[in-house]
Amino acid sequence: MSDLQSETGAGGASSEGTVQVEMFKGSAAKKNRPAKKGIYGDGLKAPSSLGKNFVLDTNVLLHDPDCLDRFGDNHICIPLEVLCELDRFKTEQTERGANARAAHRKLAAHFSCHPGNATSGIALSEGGSIRLVPGQLPGGTRGAAADELLSLFRGQDTNDNRILVTTRLIASKNSAPTVLVTKDLNMQLKAHAIGLPCEDYQNDKVDSNLVRETGPTIIDLRPSDLQRFASSGSIELPAHVKKIYPNEYVLLKAGEKRTMPARMGSDGLFHKLFIPDQIRIQQGKPLRPLNLGQQCFIDALLNPEATLVTCYGQAGTGKTLLAVASALHATFAGEYNGVTVSRPVIPLGDTLGFLPGSLEEKLDPWLKPIFDALEFLLTPEQNPTKRKQARGRKGNTDSAFNAPGKKVYDPMLDSGLVEIEALCYIRGRSIPNRYFILDEAQQLTPLEAKTIVTRMARGSKLVLIGDPAQIDNPYVDRLSNGLVYTRDRLRDEACSSHVTLERGERSQLAEAAAKKM
Repeated sequence: MSDLQSETGAGGASSEGTVQVEMFKGSAAKKNRPAKKGIYGDGLKAPSSLGKNFVLDTNVLLHDPDCLDRFGDNHICIPLEVLCELDRFKTEQTERGANARAAHRKLAAHFSCHPGNATSGIALSEGGSIRLVPGQLPGGTRGAAADELLSLFRGQDTNDNRILVTTRLIASKNSAPTVLVTKDLNMQLKAHAIGLPCEDYQNDKVDSNLVRETGPTIIDLRPSDLQRFASSGSIELPAHVKKIYPNEYVLLKAGEKRTMPARMGSDGLFHKLFIPDQIRIQQGKPLRPLNLGQQCFIDALLNPEATLVTCYGQAGTGKTLLAVASALHATFAGEYNGVTVSRPVIPLGDTLGFLPGSLEEKLDPWLKPIFDALEFLLTPEQNPTKRKQARGRKGNTDSAFNAPGKKVYDPMLDSGLVEIEALCYIRGRSIPNRYFILDEAQQLTPLEAKTIVTRMARGSKLVLIGDPAQIDNPYVDRLSNGLVYTRDRLRDEACSSHVTLERGERSQLAEAAAKKM
């Protein structure tokens, strides 16, 4: 369906805009007539035979309230069941509730100006139309065919089943194709079972090749050019190389064994990576990159020109640990006022119910990976003898350098140097001079990702990390989540950088499980 949402030619609009005039000639003539009381249309017939009929499910409007502008010169159909479901969500103080209210406002803007044409079709700016579909006549009948179809669902008169019946009725009244658009996989399967054309909402899906790509691009150089790069620290882009995006990482190669990683700068030159000998926070453990991907990631995390960094990587590749270490390193160097960490609250499996306590206490179970990284980085190294003495006979695991019951990172939380942010409260904020880390960003919707990116004020850096293959949010997938969407839309910006981590470093067991299980 990408050709329908990215191109406006699917409906076959004619030149000079004559189609648009003919489509709505009948509606325009009736616009000033007083409506007959108690009579309304069924909305099944499109105002023109040109263009496809797209029936939108509720989850499409909740996923992208701006989807009404994505269908070009085709006809958008909104069943009344969709309005009922939107009404159920509009009072929620969540992103879903905000999207439901936004969808209501956009629908009202179209239909309030021409209420008499709500079921016959109202023209859209791209040449298509939008109409409401009650799906039945004032007598409450749908017809024998619709009743027979509804009986296939074992008498389950649910909104989903009614939308499917309405889609079949629309298809029966129009010669042009009718397509149901839904992100509900079960509804897609039902539609396929009864022979209805059905598609996912494709507008915010990215190219699958962008998600599958692995490692930096390899560029072959002459040995003399690689030597010149090693000594000068920069080199121009060879003429035979395809376009390289700003802050994209490559591997310069001369022969079989001579290689050097490089980053494309905003000046059009390849530059050496900036990687400290080690990253050490206060008296904690030193951290060094263990592979090429981690070298590129640390360079991106410490590059002041890259104010947006996205990173894909499976479990155990070091995404969270390197991001937290680099954030603290840059903050202690005076580049930022502090570190802000957050992650979407999407559970894996059954939840434990409501959590008591303050905001920090409620988010504590969700931010354990961040706290684990902080504890690893800030705990001083000890030899085995001292570590055994510090634990004591009762197995006390508190650091010998902290008061009993206190974590080594608590002073940073108490002083505000490290801040915990709940995403549900981020709307409307402006976040300046902070190093913002968002873990598990693949659980975000594209609209949620946009909301977070637009919160970043001057002097701030945003790092989005996650694994597109691990999706627990039922409303997104590996090609339409906020992490891959942000990377795809901003990949050509000079302030954006991306790294894919492939090699796991947590343990041999974790690496084997990530690849084979």
